[in-house]
Amino acid sequence: MSHNPSAHPPDLPPDQVPLSKLPNFDPRLAALVGVDSHLPAVPHAALDPQALRHRFRRPPSWEAELRQEPRFTNRQSAPAAVLVPLVMREQLCVLLTQRTTQLANHSGQIAFPGGRQDAEDADAAACALREAEEEIGLDPRHVEVLGTLPTYTTGTMFVVTPVVALVTPDHRLALSPHEVADAFEVPLPFLMNPAHHRRHAVEVDGVRREWFAMPWQDGSREHFIWGATAGMLRNLYRFLSA
Repeated sequence: MSHNPSAHPPDLPPDQVPLSKLPNFDPRLAALVGVDSHLPAVPHAALDPQALRHRFRRPPSWEAELRQEPRFTNRQSAPAAVLVPLVMREQLCVLLTQRTTQLANHSGQIAFPGGRQDAEDADAAACALREAEEEIGLDPRHVEVLGTLPTYTTGTMFVVTPVVALVTPDHRLALSPHEVADAFEVPLPFLMNPAHHRRHAVEVDGVRREWFAMPWQDGSREHFIWGATAGMLRNLYRFLSA
């Protein structure tokens, strides 16, 4: 399948950042097949720092809903890790980034800070902390790692370990201009409410691909959270609601 990073779907305004390198495809325009408003939201009492510490210390019996996307490539899988940073404001907020458009993988998309695990990384948490410091300047001294979620394998064959952590609100960010175009926060209760979990689907080369999207309206700007990032957030929802 050929990739054209400059392709815009015909119905996409030219000033919007493309969220996929697939020609004539934009996830914002894909068919909506459902919204999970029938599922209960995670109670607010379960979303404070102490409740999350307890949940990760004594996890329930549960299963991740999403583990692997249909592959886009024949290359070998590679271990990776992302930090799922929960900023301790009046209500917890998830810190997310928008990747720059010149990156080879997942350019322009909303993502957690993270990347490929290096041989020097002691474990997934060390990888996630290192990548977060490199990408957004997040000092590990402001981070309290709570634990990990099951791996999520992307269509580009990264086997990603999500590392969930609390972040003090007095942290300072310094974005890497090559990797990160923007950083923003989304309230955790919004993301842990399935009424905001949209299901989309499209057929590509005879393969049906389905994904979640959790669009967040920040004033006049929409942050379209979808794909692997939304999938890992959906798994976090399943973990916290189990």
